[in-house]
Amino acid sequence: MVSFAGDALGLYISIPFCRSKCTYCNFASGVYPASEHESYVARLIEDLRAAPDWAEQIGAEVPRRVDTVYLGGGTPSLLAPELIARLFGAMRAEFDLEPDAEITVECAPGQVGDETLNALVAAGVNRVSFGVQSFIDREAAVSGRLHNRAVVLNDIDRLRAAGIADLSIDLIAGLAGQTFASWEESLAVLVDSDVPHASVYMLEVDQDSRLGREMLTHGARYHADLVPTDDAIAQMYSVAIERLGKAGLEQYEISNFSRRGMRSRHNLRYWLRRPYLGIGLDASSMLHETHEMGDASKPCRVLRATTTDDLQAYLAGSEAAVTTWINPEQRHEEAWFLGLRLNAGVEIAAVEQEFGPAPVALALQAVARLVDAGLLISDGQTVRLTQRGRLLSNEVFQEFLGLRPEPGLAANVETGSKTIA
Repeated sequence: MVSFAGDALGLYISIPFCRSKCTYCNFASGVYPASEHESYVARLIEDLRAAPDWAEQIGAEVPRRVDTVYLGGGTPSLLAPELIARLFGAMRAEFDLEPDAEITVECAPGQVGDETLNALVAAGVNRVSFGVQSFIDREAAVSGRLHNRAVVLNDIDRLRAAGIADLSIDLIAGLAGQTFASWEESLAVLVDSDVPHASVYMLEVDQDSRLGREMLTHGARYHADLVPTDDAIAQMYSVAIERLGKAGLEQYEISNFSRRGMRSRHNLRYWLRRPYLGIGLDASSMLHETHEMGDASKPCRVLRATTTDDLQAYLAGSEAAVTTWINPEQRHEEAWFLGLRLNAGVEIAAVEQEFGPAPVALALQAVARLVDAGLLISDGQTVRLTQRGRLLSNEVFQEFLGLRPEPGLAANVETGSKTIA
C-alpha cells in the first residue's frame, strides 16, 4: 500500500481581485474596490490560523510542514505591498515553510509595480506565473487583457533582474480573432523569451462567462463570431506541443511544458494526489484522514473541501466550506484520471499496490477499450494518453468513473479464478 504519511503540505491562497474581467473567465474573481483588500487578507489570516483545528474536528490532517505555496486568482499582485508582507508573515507563523519551498504568485503583466515586486522578493517568492494568453496585442485586448507584448517582455526582464528567474507564461489557443499565423507568432515570442515553463490551454467557453453567453445568443460585442472552431483549436494545441518541444519545453502534463528540472512542483501535487490546503474564495483542499481515524491496514479516506464563491459571504464567515469524504473506490478512480493527465502516465503496479488487484482489473477493462480506440497506449506496465487522447481527455477520464466490481467479483479476481480481459 502506498503511504502518504509524513507528506508535506501545499498551500493555495485565492486572491480574487482583478483590474478587469477577461471575456472568457468564469472564475470567482472580479473587479472589487481596493477597500475590500485589507478585510479579505485579514480573513485569509484567520483561516490560516484556524485550519489545523478545523481539519482536526472532522478527522483530517493538516501537516505543518509546507513545501509549495501558490497564490492564484484573480491577480494577487494587486495586493498592496504591506498586505503581501502581512499575509506571508502569517503564513510563516502558522506553518513551517521548507527552505527550498516553491513559492509561486500569479501576476498580470503591467500590474507589478516596483514596490510590489520588492515585497514579493522580500516575502520569499521565487516563481511567477504570468497570465499572458496572447502575445498579439489585438487578441489580448479583445479578450479583456490590459497589457501588450512590450509590457510582458519588460516585466520578464524586471523579474529576472530582481532575482526571480523561475517564470511561467500562460497562452490560450482559441481566442477570438486568433489565426494559425498569429498563434505561431505567440509561440515564437514565448520561445524567444527563454522562460523555463509554459502552460497552454485550449479555450473552453463556459456559458457563465460573457463570451459564452454571447456565443449562445450570437452577439458581437465580445467577438464571439471570431472564436476559432474546435478543430482549429485542436490543431493549434498540437502545433504548440511540437514547437515548444523542439525548443526544449517538453510537455509533462496535458497543459504544461517545462525545461528540465523546472516543472511546477505545486501543480504536480494535484495530479499526484499529494495534500493541499486551499484558503480564500472558492478555494479547494485535499487532505488525508488522520491516522487515528483510519485503519492503517487499508487505504485511508481523503477529504475534499471547497469554500464559498460569494465574496461577501466569505468575508462574513457565514458559509462553511463544503466537505466530502472520498472513499478508497473513488480514490482509485482519481488515481487514474488524475494520473493520466501526466505524460508519464499511470504505473499499473503502483495502483495495484495502493488499492489491490480487484479494482485495477476493472480499470484495465476500460484501458483495453481505450487502447483499441487509439486514446491510450500501454506496454503492460504503464498506461499513457496518446496525442489524440489528450485532445479527448474528458471522454477518456469519464471511462474511469463509477468503476465498481460485480457482487463476488473481488474474491474471484484475487484468487485468479476469473479472467478479466
